[in-house]
Amino acid sequence: MGTEDGTELKTLRPEEFDRWWEHLLRAFGGGPASAEERELDRTVTEFDRSLAVWDADTLVGTSGAFSFRMTVPGGAVVPTAGVTMVSVAATHRRRGVLTSMMRRLLDDARAKGEPLAALFASEPAIYGRFGYGSATSQLSAEIDTGRVTLAVPEGTDEVRLRYAAPADVLDACEAVYAALVPGRPGMLARQPGWERAGLLDPESGREGASALQCVLAERDGEVTGYARFRTKMGWGPSGHDGTVSLEGLAALDPASEAALWRFLFGVDLMTTLKVRSRPVDDAWQHLVSDIRRCRVQSRDAGYVRLVDVGAALSARTYLTPVDVVFEVEDAFCPWNTGRWRLTGDAKGASCERTADPADLALSVRELGAAYLGGVSLLSLAAAGRVRQARPGALAEASVAFGSPVAPWLPHGF
Repeated sequence: MGTEDGTELKTLRPEEFDRWWEHLLRAFGGGPASAEERELDRTVTEFDRSLAVWDADTLVGTSGAFSFRMTVPGGAVVPTAGVTMVSVAATHRRRGVLTSMMRRLLDDARAKGEPLAALFASEPAIYGRFGYGSATSQLSAEIDTGRVTLAVPEGTDEVRLRYAAPADVLDACEAVYAALVPGRPGMLARQPGWERAGLLDPESGREGASALQCVLAERDGEVTGYARFRTKMGWGPSGHDGTVSLEGLAALDPASEAALWRFLFGVDLMTTLKVRSRPVDDAWQHLVSDIRRCRVQSRDAGYVRLVDVGAALSARTYLTPVDVVFEVEDAFCPWNTGRWRLTGDAKGASCERTADPADLALSVRELGAAYLGGVSLLSLAAAGRVRQARPGALAEASVAFGSPVAPWLPHGF
């Protein structure tokens, strides 16, 4: 497929992977990457969904998509194109390379019947023009465990903890993760090969910390949670000053989760716990004695795009009954443009084209931002991004689109 500037977009061939991957590394700063990381990326790459843009024999653009399934409000797991590996050579900016790849990826997602696309944006300003809205946030924290204590719930002392080699207990950890997927919008049902991402442990990426460690939580002989982490020893004028860096934590019940957090707070010789890429409503925030000394921050994370407005809005449920007509603008995927009537409640929904007058007007970008329930339509309206034609329609839709738990994309891709 040729582009307007003379470059050519082609499907990636397996023998081109190393060159494609090296181009991607250079585009993202050229930092070192391990053979382990390269092999995992090769394993999970879907070559029929991966693109390379060529200028003669020079590779100038990369992108691709993963065939994911993502949880939406109500618990359905919906086919989702996980857009990834996007780069354009600095020598070929503003020549339509990125637009041609985005066009192809969304056309392919539509042809495959995927109602949604999602990505992590290296630069947030890039993807709004292609219809992606900022739909999930992630929490980070740097906790002074020497001064912050935990008040744990009843039953925490009944949870047994034990160290285990991360690879040896991978299946048990994945079972815990899988059990949690339906309960939180944005979570991804793990595709084959992706379970290995949580075990990546190149020495070049440890920044002087230990190899990856794992602790399991168990009740009545069953695994009910796990924490993966690293430790880094440090010494200061007052003595030990080590850091625990949390790489992943999941648990099936409050006591197991609290037991794991209590363990992380109490690792010998460590005075700081670094937390990253967690849900913004993570439960530990309600257990700590002093949230200010946890230095909590949040930032944008997952971006969502509705590839098929009707199918996407029909796939989720709604907190309260809703009957609203949206006037949708979608210049990049014009098949979505027009009026759609959404009717639904906590049991199900339908969304069909209609000639009825619009109640709310917005672009597909705003629908993507609000879709998982983490961004309020009311807040978007306050920014002038949603316009109300029927009095009361905005409040009705905003409440209905909400989620009892914060959406969260649990890992990068």
